[in-house]
Amino acid sequence: MSESVHTLAAMPTERRPGCPFDPPKELIEAREQSPLSRFTFADGHQGWVITGFDLIRQVMADPRFSSRKEFMSHHPTIDYSGYEVPPAPPGEFLLMDDPQHSRYRKPLVGKFTVRRMRLLTERIEQVTAEHLDAMEKAGPSTDLVTAFAKPIPAIVICELLGVPYEDRGRFQENIDKFLGGETSDEDLFAAYTATQEYLAELVAAKRANPTDDVLSDLIDSDLTDEELRGMALILLAAGFDTTANMIGLGAFALLQNPEQLAALRSEPELTDRAIEELLRYLSVAKTFMRSALEDVEVGGQIIKAGTMVILLMNTANRDPERFPNPHALDLDRQDGGHLAFGHGIHQCLGQQLARVELRVALPALFRRFPSLRLAVPAEEVAVRPEMADIYGVKSLPVTWDA
Repeated sequence: MSESVHTLAAMPTERRPGCPFDPPKELIEAREQSPLSRFTFADGHQGWVITGFDLIRQVMADPRFSSRKEFMSHHPTIDYSGYEVPPAPPGEFLLMDDPQHSRYRKPLVGKFTVRRMRLLTERIEQVTAEHLDAMEKAGPSTDLVTAFAKPIPAIVICELLGVPYEDRGRFQENIDKFLGGETSDEDLFAAYTATQEYLAELVAAKRANPTDDVLSDLIDSDLTDEELRGMALILLAAGFDTTANMIGLGAFALLQNPEQLAALRSEPELTDRAIEELLRYLSVAKTFMRSALEDVEVGGQIIKAGTMVILLMNTANRDPERFPNPHALDLDRQDGGHLAFGHGIHQCLGQQLARVELRVALPALFRRFPSLRLAVPAEEVAVRPEMADIYGVKSLPVTWDA
């Protein structure tokens, strides 16, 4: 076993000024030193941080590392000493291991196939065009986040789940609160509880009057109302927040890389590769955690049973051993295979939906507004804090030639 082990002193709380798309420099430097670093959690727990592509793939595919919520009792920056973490509520399968995880995920897999998501393309094109029309009518300036990036995935996931779109205000603000990284524990719990209460009402309504949507399709199964509520929460949060932030941050990144944007405009055949490259480059879902169920060797080190491991997807997707010139946005990049959607049994269920939404929304935006540009200096664009579960822009003021 290797005796020389790199140590990451602290989890950084911000990115370098002028570098909103790059991981914090401390994490990039950690990856340059080693793909595996020792790390002391806020409560003194001795754990590990993994920054390398290959080691993160290894851990995410290894059933000896658990995703169970009750094992996630240590936080990188908050001391939770004395607080007992409960198991994940029924249905919230992201924080479970098999067989419980598969019980909830399996009924959903067929709802999010490549074919099914591509059949949605026409509807997504329609929703996108409607919002571009509204922008053009109200223009020639707007906040791209509220006018475009948020409503498109919100409408799509609402329609898929059978959530009345007029109710979106009841959950959109709450989801922002529990994924945005700027809410007190008290407010976060209140937002989570309010969302659960709304979804309980929705499940009861579907039970009484099923409609043509994913949630109604699950009513005939052996799943309880409580389980359906938990599953709906995961789908609603993941289906809305991640894609909304990818659209907003992706537009920002393209505006800041005009040569790459010009290539996307002039070569529509680049679109699929461009979206994969943006997913790699931005890695909005940047951090995951696992707990070792037994002693496991990783990268020449023994990770002891009960030890917490932080997996940094943003540095893995910038790993120079996997991606040449990793900090450049290159829409013609040939070496795909990023970890933006995770890996292993917890790989993102809705990744094909996200891809379709991104493939439609971003090219359509720049076709409609060829003169689109930032309305403020780039350094004034407000981004989510580094500790947010999902990274992105909070607002993106843009303008164009009327």
